[in-house]
Amino acid sequence: MARKTKEFTIDNPDSRDHGKVFWLEEMSAAQAEKWAYRAFLALAKSGIELPEDVENAGLAGIATMGLQALSGLPWADAEPLLDEIMQCVQIKPNQSVTRPLVEEDIEEPLTLMLLKKEVFTLHVGFFGKDSPPISGTKKQKRQ
Repeated sequence: MARKTKEFTIDNPDSRDHGKVFWLEEMSAAQAEKWAYRAFLALAKSGIELPEDVENAGLAGIATMGLQALSGLPWADAEPLLDEIMQCVQIKPNQSVTRPLVEEDIEEPLTLMLLKKEVFTLHVGFFGKDSPPISGTKKQKRQ
């Protein structure tokens, strides 16, 4: 079976990116597994409590906590994970051309956030408004 793909269009008339079309493609299984382990290790190192045995759940385990759990990471740990998510995104300037992104392709920070969420959703399939609540929290220090 082929990797999952999705065409995603920015549909916000107030955005400078309105109407832009992006092509999203799932990571390979090996790349997604490595990404998930790096994310788990970074989350654990940052003090976020992980559910028991979450490391065996791969990207699905991260999805149960929600993409927002990554926001608790120090930037040095989060940046490479977020950059790797964006490697799954290309732009379709027209229906016959799909190419890698260049910095000038995206003019709104919100577009970047939406694309990351869509790539994450593509990988886990069930992340969204009906997903389980975020369970990753900072560990409390005992006094």
